[in-house]
Amino acid sequence: MEAIVAVLVVVILIAAPALVLRRILQGRRDLGGPVDRATFETLHTASLAAPPLQSGLTAHGAQRAARHLRVLLGPAALAITNAERLLAWEGAGESHGEAAMRHAMETLTSGRTRVLGPEVVACDDLDCPVRHAVVVPLTTDDRVVGTLTAYGTQSSAGLVRATEEVGRWVDAQLELAELDRSRTLLMEAEVRALRAQISPHFIYNSLTTIASFVRTDPERARELLLEFADFTRYSFRRHGDFTTLAEELRSIDRYLLLERARFGDELQVTLRIAPEVLPVAVPFLCMQPLVENAVRHGLEGAPGRITILAEEAGAECLISVEDDGAGMDPERMRRVLAGEAPKGAGIGLANVDERLRQVYGDAYGLVVETALGAGMKVSLRVPKYRPGVSAT
Repeated sequence: MEAIVAVLVVVILIAAPALVLRRILQGRRDLGGPVDRATFETLHTASLAAPPLQSGLTAHGAQRAARHLRVLLGPAALAITNAERLLAWEGAGESHGEAAMRHAMETLTSGRTRVLGPEVVACDDLDCPVRHAVVVPLTTDDRVVGTLTAYGTQSSAGLVRATEEVGRWVDAQLELAELDRSRTLLMEAEVRALRAQISPHFIYNSLTTIASFVRTDPERARELLLEFADFTRYSFRRHGDFTTLAEELRSIDRYLLLERARFGDELQVTLRIAPEVLPVAVPFLCMQPLVENAVRHGLEGAPGRITILAEEAGAECLISVEDDGAGMDPERMRRVLAGEAPKGAGIGLANVDERLRQVYGDAYGLVVETALGAGMKVSLRVPKYRPGVSAT
């Protein structure tokens, strides 16, 4: 009966996040009859096994998850391997761990479940409960990356089905870990692309401006050079996908100081920043492209004003960068955000829009208000708190 309940529940778990399971458990104090209690206990156990697998198939994660997976299945022992070695053994008969990779090899090669009898598994100790084994493959992207093996005194059809279903559930967790890893790599690649796109313009213009002060005002040149060094150190840092809004604004201040040295009174800047949003975590370099775009397109042939706003909006932080410059045709801006515009158009806006959507969802992309001759306002929203998003 317990194996059948485990099979049914694990099928549900493949599509149910652990956080939802915890909330269900917290909200259900009266679980009714024995079947209800067994079902919710199984859900709870699975929710405990999920977090250790969020980093992929590692020894540390496998060892932590194995305890809960064994409770879920109920065998005498449980083993998890990757394609090369035993990662975790949980339960009785630990001396059998040395043979776990040998038991797993055919499944690693074929990708099929194997049921092993005493002639392969049993040892000389007649009291040892490790006599049978059910070995199932663990896969990601249709590749066998490891095995899950349930060991016991017998191998019933119920245990085989339950082990296969738990194996599929582990597959789903490993797929989620792989997606999260791919998302992180993609974000890192997009930040590198953003640096490559922005830095040549800014570095050339800043160094030219600093050079112009070397003879006429050496002290000013020195100050600007230090600001330039601090700005580039921040922009090319290697730590973290997120930063605080305070850090991002500090970098923007250095950037604008250098640009004002270049443009003089032609560039006017107004900042309205609410102190309570300064600690909010935001994607690294999410504001630099917006401000550089405003400077570049807001000062085309005439003096201009840029207004930077950051304020609290309920559970969110609202950020906007507005200029009173030449503006842009809305259809062209649509192509910019879609990545269809000519190279260099709307510096980095598409990059920031894509990263915001990856982190927070499609509802959190850039909002651009513009028209020819009417300036441009680029707005974004970020939650003040989002699980997995931290500046530390």
